[in-house]
Amino acid sequence: MLTRGTRDVVNRAADALRLSAQHLLHSKRALGAHDRRLRACLGAPNAITAMAHTLARLVYRMLTCGQQYVDNGMEHDEARFRQHRLQWLQRQARALNLQLVPNQPVPSPVS
Repeated sequence: MLTRGTRDVVNRAADALRLSAQHLLHSKRALGAHDRRLRACLGAPNAITAMAHTLARLVYRMLTCGQQYVDNGMEHDEARFRQHRLQWLQRQARALNLQLVPNQPVPSPVS
């Protein structure tokens, strides 16, 4: 019978990656911001597994290709996320025959 999900095995590398992913919650880096977004969408257990998978891909790329990991920072990641979110909203508005209008900032009163 075919089963879904992961097998019950003891894998020290997977445990180390999950532990690392679990501690990214408090990180002020791009990976930490990504982890917090995943936790909001998926919940903590699934987000930990997803971040462990992301970390595994990063480690594999570093070991096999010799690529360096470059952290662009949390601000860069958040700005990129906002840009993707805005594009998504524009597509949704177009699908509903609506138009997004940018909000004009309110000038602060001068005293």
